[in-house]
Amino acid sequence: MTDDHPELTGYEPGDARPLRSPRLLWAMRALVTLGILALILPGFATIASVSSATASRACAAWVEYETSDATGFSVRFELFGPGGAGWQCYSVGAFGGDRRVASLGIIPSGARLPIPSDGQPT
Repeated sequence: MTDDHPELTGYEPGDARPLRSPRLLWAMRALVTLGILALILPGFATIASVSSATASRACAAWVEYETSDATGFSVRFELFGPGGAGWQCYSVGAFGGDRRVASLGIIPSGARLPIPSDGQPT
């Protein structure tokens, strides 16, 4: 038996042209790339929005706990901040200008404030 694949008996290969034109291949690649971006970008936008809101609430609690004379707070995402990469919390309007209060990390969580030594929350 010389034919290893009987289902291919009588098959004649075509003229060796690609099945799809280069223009169609480019369009398909562009469409797939746009589809993947459309799936990924909303996730990144949601993560950034939730992180910003969480950092803002945590910073408000930290500033209220740390500095009573501050008129506000500022939250910034810094790659090379004093606390490393992540969200940094600053008090605004206190005597002496803006002051760094806390480093909230890359993924901020609620403020974990220390409990005073008398055991009563402030």
